[in-house]
Amino acid sequence: MTPETTRRTVLRGTAAAAALAAAAAARATEAQAAQPGARELEIGILLYDGFSLLDPTGPAEVLSRLPGANVTMIAERRGQVRTDTGSVAVTADRSIAEVGRLDVLLVPGGGNRGTVGAMENQALLRWIRDIHRHTTWTTSVCTGALVLAAAGLLDGRQATTYWASADYLQSEFDVVYRPQRYVRSGKIITAAGVSAGLDMALYLASLIAGEPTAKAVQLAVEYDPQPPFHAGNAADADPQLKAFALRLLAESQV
Repeated sequence: MTPETTRRTVLRGTAAAAALAAAAAARATEAQAAQPGARELEIGILLYDGFSLLDPTGPAEVLSRLPGANVTMIAERRGQVRTDTGSVAVTADRSIAEVGRLDVLLVPGGGNRGTVGAMENQALLRWIRDIHRHTTWTTSVCTGALVLAAAGLLDGRQATTYWASADYLQSEFDVVYRPQRYVRSGKIITAAGVSAGLDMALYLASLIAGEPTAKAVQLAVEYDPQPPFHAGNAADADPQLKAFALRLLAESQV
C-alpha cells in the first residue's frame, strides 16, 4: 500500500467516523424529545395592527431553532396582521381566545399608532396579564415594553425600550429605564429597539437551552453584525441624526 493510498484511507475513515458521530448525536436528540412526558416549549408572539416587522420575526428566527420549541404567531383574531408601514403582513395562526397558556410570551413594539392602540386595547392587556401568570419568561422588544407596562407587569422593575420612548416609560409608569440592549428583571426580559430583539432572543435561548445551544443557533443564523456605520446607539448620536431618524420612522408609517 502506497503512502498516498494510506492517507486517502485515513481521511475516508475520519470522515466516516465524524458522520457516524453526528448521526448518533441526532438520534440521541430525537430519542430525548420522544421520551414519555416530553412536550414542546410553547412560545407565543403577539401581533397587533401596526407592529414593527423585525420585532417579532427576528426573535422568531432564533427561538424557532431551539430543540423542542414551537413558535406561534398570535393576534386578537386569526389572519394577516399588518406592520406599521402597512406594506407587509404576517399571519397569526391562533387568536388570543385560543391560547390560555404559554411557556414564553413575546410582545413586539410598533409605530405610534400600533403601540398606543395595543396599550389601550383592554382585551389584549387582560390576555397578557393572564398569560403572564403562568409563563416561564415574559418578554418584549422595543415599545413592546410600553404595552407590558400598560398591562401593569413592569411596576417597580427595571426595563429597557426604544430610546425615543425611554422618558415616557419612566414618567408614565413605575419603571426604571436602563439604556441596555436587553434587561432582565425576574422572569421579564425587555429588549431595546427593533434589532435588539435578536440579542435578547439569543440571551433567552441560553436561559432555555443552555449557552452551547444558543451559540450554535447564533452560528446557524450567522448573526455576526458588522454594520457599515457606527450610528445605531442613541447615546452617541447627535440631535440632528436623532431627529432625522424619527422623521424617517414617522414618514414610513401609516
